[in-house]
Amino acid sequence: MTRVSARPAGSDVDRIVSAALAEDAPWGDVTSQTLIPAEAQADAAVIAREPGIFCGEQVLESAMRLTDPRIEVSFEVRDGEAFDAGSVLAVVSGPARSVLTAERVALNLAQRLSGIATLTARFVAEVAGTGARVVDTRKTTPGLRILERHAVRCGGGFNHRFSLSDAVMAKDNHLAVLTRGGTIDLTDALRAARRSLPHTVHFEVEVDRLDQIEPVLAAGVDTIMLDNFSLEDLATGVTQIAGRALVEASGNVRLETIGAIARTGVDIISSGALTHSVRALDLGLDLRIETSVPDTAAPAGSGTWEDGR
Repeated sequence: MTRVSARPAGSDVDRIVSAALAEDAPWGDVTSQTLIPAEAQADAAVIAREPGIFCGEQVLESAMRLTDPRIEVSFEVRDGEAFDAGSVLAVVSGPARSVLTAERVALNLAQRLSGIATLTARFVAEVAGTGARVVDTRKTTPGLRILERHAVRCGGGFNHRFSLSDAVMAKDNHLAVLTRGGTIDLTDALRAARRSLPHTVHFEVEVDRLDQIEPVLAAGVDTIMLDNFSLEDLATGVTQIAGRALVEASGNVRLETIGAIARTGVDIISSGALTHSVRALDLGLDLRIETSVPDTAAPAGSGTWEDGR
């Protein structure tokens, strides 16, 4: 069963994939056009070279369809599902030239998204039982945010604000300008800002010291981000806030540290590592090479998948 129901809009996926295809084959695939007969058909499988969590249904289907609508794609593994090394994730059938033209774009995107989903699942496993949510940040690949955010959800994580337009999130530089370098009272400045907002807009403020918590709380914010706090100070901050706002931990969040951070009692843990430095998962597209045997000796479609990497 898949873990993910919400998917990016198909039009957004097609826009991203179209740009990638245009980049990769601006005047067509000269290799396939030269070497592959126009009438040749291909059956191919997307095969996992290592275990992980899959994310890539939409990009694989889009890359194949936009290259040639005659290509058919069926999935053995769905977004959000785990797989083992050697698993067939999807099967692709259609004109060989077109399949080979779409191959690299389809794999590039599916490998990156599956890498994000897999890493996110490992982070989520580290906080199991604590109640803390693992969330992403805006440290995404420019132009790919909608896909990478979906990959985080496929791994069991959650999304932070999608863009600068979605919520107020005051960080240290914002506060320095807002208070004129400390010459204006922080609480008063935040209250004034809060009054200017519609009631539906979420208000989050980042602090980097324990003594900033009370002035920020007094302004009535929704979330306080404790940035680069020690574990001891995180626990103290959670106790001090005492449910008056959501508590987000950020900074120095790695696979080795996130479990201890979660056990301090924070509500949310954000990590840019989920998207900004993830390793793409190793997936390949292998063609089925038909064996030359009499029809009575082997069923139709028999043969072996040949490594197409």
